[in-house]
Amino acid sequence: MAHDAPRHEHPELVDETRRIWDANANWWDDRIGDGNSFQDHLIEPASENLLAVRPGQEILDIACGAGRFTRRIAALGARVVAFDQSEKFIERARARTVEQRDRIDYRVMNATDEAALLSLGEGRFDAAVCTMAIMDMAQIEPLLAALSRLLKADGRFVFSITHPAFNSTGSRLLAMERVSESGRHSNAFGVWVSDYLTPGARKGEGIPGQPEPQYYFHRPISLLLNLCFKAGFVLDGFEEPALPPGTKGSMPLNWSYYQAIPPVLVVRCRLSLP
Repeated sequence: MAHDAPRHEHPELVDETRRIWDANANWWDDRIGDGNSFQDHLIEPASENLLAVRPGQEILDIACGAGRFTRRIAALGARVVAFDQSEKFIERARARTVEQRDRIDYRVMNATDEAALLSLGEGRFDAAVCTMAIMDMAQIEPLLAALSRLLKADGRFVFSITHPAFNSTGSRLLAMERVSESGRHSNAFGVWVSDYLTPGARKGEGIPGQPEPQYYFHRPISLLLNLCFKAGFVLDGFEEPALPPGTKGSMPLNWSYYQAIPPVLVVRCRLSLP
């Protein structure tokens, strides 16, 4: 008897998600391919710190987009296999790659295709990284299952996502005026959160004005980590970076005002040893 897929997995949206990202790829790369405040101050420093690349290591870059972080890893001396489901993103990645061509192998591949992932070679990689893409994936269990076999013993997996509690489809930034007992006015910034514990798929814009809204697949932190544990990983590192004061933000309500609230979550898991 067939069973429905878990609520946090949406296999029926895999093809549609790929189509949407192909439609958005060039537009996205034109706007943030050279970086933005989130990449420069939050995502890349924390990811690089947790990934701890050493020269000569072999790294798998999952959903690499136009290859910005791929090139950063290669510049540290790693050999990188980088893939994305969007052919247009991979075209851009190859065009942008000049200095590290001998250390990067770009491929078109879908992270939901476990068999294709395993064809890369079991026990091959020292580490894997997925930068700001897991929340865009209709399915993640095939990826985690494949990683448990693609990584070497004690291999590490680092992923960054929009923070499921504070920067998800169920949260909204708030800016309020606060009046003290003395009558002094000041601004207060916070986040309104709803439906945090409920996984689901909802469309939205990562960058205002993009050609098509994309799917966001919300999964609470407990669900994400438990899926990692199920695949044989243990939690090994955890960062919740916030933008420094005065940083120019990419959102209408600037995240630099919310210095006590992290918009991004960066996690390192490691294969548990027998």
